[in-house]
Amino acid sequence: MSKVKHLLDLPNAGTHLSLWKADLTEEGSFDDAIHGCAGVFHVATPMEFISVMDPESEVIKPTVNGVLNIMRSCSKAKTVKRVIYTSTTGTIAIQQHPQSEYDESFWTDVDFCKAQKMTGWMYFVAKTMAEKAAWEFAKEIGLDLVTIQPSIVLGPFITPSRPTSIEISIALITRNAALYPMLTQARAVHLDDLCNAHIYLLEYPQANGRYICSSHCFTIFDIAKWLSQKYPECDIPTKFEGVDESLKPIPCSSKKLVDLGFKFKYNSDECHVGVLFSEAIESCRQKGLMPL
Repeated sequence: MSKVKHLLDLPNAGTHLSLWKADLTEEGSFDDAIHGCAGVFHVATPMEFISVMDPESEVIKPTVNGVLNIMRSCSKAKTVKRVIYTSTTGTIAIQQHPQSEYDESFWTDVDFCKAQKMTGWMYFVAKTMAEKAAWEFAKEIGLDLVTIQPSIVLGPFITPSRPTSIEISIALITRNAALYPMLTQARAVHLDDLCNAHIYLLEYPQANGRYICSSHCFTIFDIAKWLSQKYPECDIPTKFEGVDESLKPIPCSSKKLVDLGFKFKYNSDECHVGVLFSEAIESCRQKGLMPL
């Protein structure tokens, strides 16, 4: 029960939450959970990429097979009207020749990822292959699939340990240099906006295809400057070997989502990206997961 205590402690969990035992790697294990459902959100994926020994068996295959197992269960249910699959901008913006801006028409270059083996490469490969497999399967069986591509997800979190996206967000404080590349030219979205976007895309009849969900773009220098001012006691690094200080951020455009009528609560015009980082950091502090 310790694994799900944070879920059972949610407001109204006793009357509004049902938990099911299932395994993404086991075909059919989600049949009972999905039976009778009209909408399904598939948000789970292995995001561990620092201590992985065998990327193919530990990350790539489980991710691809996991989404297909969910899709098969949705097909069996006969009641599912739409599936919302949480992808990532990592399926869009990893290219040998970077663009000035990305939209949903771009796909990450899997061969480039495998050749370069940059930080997080197996995650980018896994999510790209999984999303393409999901689209192919959905077309074969006629299932209404919508995918959402969030950037780094920030803000408060409910899990008892730090999710990988939070590890990335606090990397400059913890001096986890292995994760600095994830912040070099980065994008972010608040967890609240991402959750609301999932619901919006499920309920909006005209939603179709892929939707980037990203409200902010920045460089590692932008966030280092903000964090060093917010947390001067942490001695945040402001110089990064091999990274040009004239580097410009490269946005992933959420225009398609906004044109559908969605409104970001935490938008870049009214909210600095540092606020998203700060909320994640304060959440860590409240849980005793940050040495501040």
